[in-house]
Amino acid sequence: MDARRRTRSPRGSGEILAEEIIVAASDLLVEQDGDAKVSIRAVAGRVGVTPPSIYLHFADKDALMDAVCARYFEQLDSAMADASVDIADPLERGLQQGLAYVRFALANPVLYRIAFRAPVVGGTSLLVDEVLAMSAYRRFAAVVGELADEGIFDHDDVYDIVLEMWAAAHGVASLMLTKPGLGWDDDLRHAENLMRAICIGRAGLGVLGPRVDHSYARGWLNEQRERVESPNDKMVKRR
Repeated sequence: MDARRRTRSPRGSGEILAEEIIVAASDLLVEQDGDAKVSIRAVAGRVGVTPPSIYLHFADKDALMDAVCARYFEQLDSAMADASVDIADPLERGLQQGLAYVRFALANPVLYRIAFRAPVVGGTSLLVDEVLAMSAYRRFAAVVGELADEGIFDHDDVYDIVLEMWAAAHGVASLMLTKPGLGWDDDLRHAENLMRAICIGRAGLGVLGPRVDHSYARGWLNEQRERVESPNDKMVKRR
């Protein structure tokens, strides 16, 4: 659309235009597979305004990219919220939130990469940090807090466990995007196993202690296996 053809916006429509700018920038980022070729002029052309109109809402390209990333995290938060609706068990809720995190990343690879790339030296976006804290971190923290209230985790460990859950979801999503040939399953089985291992393994550490001797841990695990084996399994072992 030619910028000269856009009609003058009515008074009070600045928020609408800002939203159009963010959407246009997001679309261009996806189309160009990154922001190297996305300029203020290109965004203005997509929206149908002149470049100075963009600067009325965003100081520069970096500020616009920050707004795009903040919007990504808002949408991620919605996806995690939707995934945990009507799930009473906090452990299962945390698992589904983690899987929603991975699915959202896989569905939006370009924006995911841009949102999590290293910040420019000398500055970081408070806007992006604040919105991110309101999405993944806040939801994982709520789940882990509930589990701590149940006695599954120690309240003093909540912050560390949240970071570990987040790192697990983020790490598996990043690997699935950058190394798709490793044999990932479409049903996210590996991601689910990893998230379960983090939660259940952390609960186990609460019983055994964070610096448990490995030989003792092996013995404890063997005892648990013996307890869950079926009678037929035990007969096979005796033979």
